[in-house]
Amino acid sequence: MAFDAAEQSDSVYTLGPIIHNPQVIEKLDSQGVRTTDNIDNSEIKTLIIRTHGVTNNVSEVLAAKGYNVIDATCPFVKKAQQYAALLKNEGYQVLIIGDREHPEVQSLMSYAGADAIVVNKDDLLPKLKSRVGIVVQTTQPVNVLQKIIKDVLEKVAELKVFNTICSSTALRLKETTDMAGQVDVMVVVGGKNSANTTQLANLTKSMSVPTYHIETSDELMEGWFTGAENVGITAGASTPDWIIKEVEDRIRTIGGNR
Repeated sequence: MAFDAAEQSDSVYTLGPIIHNPQVIEKLDSQGVRTTDNIDNSEIKTLIIRTHGVTNNVSEVLAAKGYNVIDATCPFVKKAQQYAALLKNEGYQVLIIGDREHPEVQSLMSYAGADAIVVNKDDLLPKLKSRVGIVVQTTQPVNVLQKIIKDVLEKVAELKVFNTICSSTALRLKETTDMAGQVDVMVVVGGKNSANTTQLANLTKSMSVPTYHIETSDELMEGWFTGAENVGITAGASTPDWIIKEVEDRIRTIGGNR
């Protein structure tokens, strides 16, 4: 959507980094798609809403600005926003599972009401109201949702849960787990600032598999693969295919095309 917009307008901006992948952001910049945090930027003609979404009040302001707005919010994030608003309107205290500092969670908070709370996997639960509704940052692992549901059930009279975890993220975690059990080294490709890519790296490290989190093939070091017979590659949801292919080709070259 962003590359298409660049071909149709000479002043395209994304509201914050469109995805958490520095190489893609750099490539977009080379095509004339800039990143801004200032919605009052007078140079804006077309403004793209990032995949993580924006807060409810920003959406309302943008509608009044007269920009050509392209909404690139991930459909899973948009669904989570809708569920957060629904729970609030039904009188539930909304509990959001995720990283409070992540832009997706900040957008969810704006839909969830003043009494909404955010908890991460290791947080102690605060005092809750009797009726609680749960939504989840789309890149959270299922086991974190399961654990927090169990903890909340012990404290409330009524609980309503919307599993808003992205199915692609859940499948990627499962497939990475399966792969890690069959290889000597894991290479995880994706932005260092990407939550779901970092989760993949932490997952394979927890399985005691030597793991290297890289953004590009230039970071690969031959010494990582000394004595390795099988190497696994996995990547974050926002990692483009061309970066993954470059990593694969470089690893094959290091291994003598084995």
